[in-house]
Amino acid sequence: MGLPRSHHRYTYADYVALELDSSTKHEFLDGEIYAMAGGSEDHSALAAEVLRALGNAIGDRPCRVHTSDLRIYVESVGLATFPDGSVICGALQQHGPSPRATALNPMVLVEVTSDSSEGYDTGDKLEYYRTIPSLRDYIIVSHRERRITIHSRGEGPAWTTRVAIAGGRVSVQSLRVDLVVDEIYRGSGVR
Repeated sequence: MGLPRSHHRYTYADYVALELDSSTKHEFLDGEIYAMAGGSEDHSALAAEVLRALGNAIGDRPCRVHTSDLRIYVESVGLATFPDGSVICGALQQHGPSPRATALNPMVLVEVTSDSSEGYDTGDKLEYYRTIPSLRDYIIVSHRERRITIHSRGEGPAWTTRVAIAGGRVSVQSLRVDLVVDEIYRGSGVR
């Protein structure tokens, strides 16, 4: 009988050091560091279309739309991640121990699924994101079919889920804008 393999657990400081010297983005959760895979052309374009629609909806409000270059830190579970997009309203609350800009206070988060991330984006990550006090809407854009799912927090702790498919539209309540499914998927290879 062999000895059990020791499992190396990283500290957040280890993660920060890696991120400072890496050209690849990584996610940190529960002592593990995960390299984030690059997305496809459709993935990139879908994220850009959602971010464009959100940016147009902001108008003069004191909010900013961010690409996947802004790291989000989920304090309740110790998750550092790079969603495909986010909206921060008001001043960005910086996570002190993190390198570069790392926000604690997103109002909207966007993820475009992929074969490798779909289960995580719609399962554990959804549950982690729901613990962010400032979060009002979590938008999930499917890579498989023309489908946008939005999880929204109401006035209390309850969350609602709305789904729109081809030919439909779905509301991002916090920004008072509808995402028109066929406009978001225009020109994509997703049917």
